[in-house]
Amino acid sequence: MTSASLASAPPPYESDPLVVRGPRLSLRYAVPGDAAQLFELAADPAVTRFFSWGPYTSIEQPSAYIGSLPARRVAGDLLDFLIVDPVAGPVGVTGLSEVARRDRRATVGSWLGQRWWGAGVNFEAKAMITALAFERLGYDRLTAWANTRNGRSQRALERIGFRREGVLRAWHRHGDAVHDVVIFGMLRTGWEHSALREVDVTVTGTPPPAFVVG
Repeated sequence: MTSASLASAPPPYESDPLVVRGPRLSLRYAVPGDAAQLFELAADPAVTRFFSWGPYTSIEQPSAYIGSLPARRVAGDLLDFLIVDPVAGPVGVTGLSEVARRDRRATVGSWLGQRWWGAGVNFEAKAMITALAFERLGYDRLTAWANTRNGRSQRALERIGFRREGVLRAWHRHGDAVHDVVIFGMLRTGWEHSALREVDVTVTGTPPPAFVVG
């Protein structure tokens, strides 16, 4: 292999990408061909109502998001996955951000298409992303947040073992609106004794080095 081909070869974590598999669902990196399905899911204002982005109004938006992900994996900025149903295909997104490697913590976030709310997808997706974070990547703490007006998300986080820790005022903006959020936390020690830990999860592939802390 020439030096030029070595320089152009993708890093191992891109040529051998992470894939996380649960009993029914899986997590994988998004590719350009997923843009249309992501657009369909996130063009719904109900889905992005409490976020700092969206709803999507053109296919260019999910295309740009997908195109940004490889560089963000390199930078340690965002490790996002599609939540994939074996029949329906992508049904949402989950991932890790705000990584503090020294402190072994990160923030976990997710969203689902409205059709999949209350269908058990959130539980399995959280089981997969927490197994990846605690077992494979070495984190000791995960943080999650939910808008103070989003009771559904707050209840969902508490049901799966996240603990409510407080409220952050004026945490983010959506357009001209400023939102407060409820902060939740899960420690490795709590996860080890939670229902999430009991889910059969398999992780394959090479993780991006910027996200590995232990």
